[in-house]
Amino acid sequence: MTSKIPVPAVPDLGAYLREQRQAAELSIRQLADRTGISNPYLSQIERGLKRPSADILQALAKGLRISAEQLYVRAGILEARDEEVATGFDVRVAIKADPRLTDRQRAVLLDVYASFVGD
Repeated sequence: MTSKIPVPAVPDLGAYLREQRQAAELSIRQLADRTGISNPYLSQIERGLKRPSADILQALAKGLRISAEQLYVRAGILEARDEEVATGFDVRVAIKADPRLTDRQRAVLLDVYASFVGD
């Protein structure tokens, strides 16, 4: 079920991406190398000068190891689910962003979480 509450997506998308990139301890150049997106274009997205397509958002999510769904919500492509709007917190994003976890640990935690919330 999706929420009808509008999420102010586009104005903070760049700032959100910058926060995620910095949390992952990546430079713009490193993220560009991971995603195949040029440094200048990434910089323009972070500064709010460009609005990325869904494909670009997917590549960024993969490069940052975060939820593509969360980026789609921030960009206004998808509406946030009720529980995410109510709490402002997405457990999946936190699991994917935690640098202390291995890829295997992330996958297991995401599977367990999904089994509990029915996702």
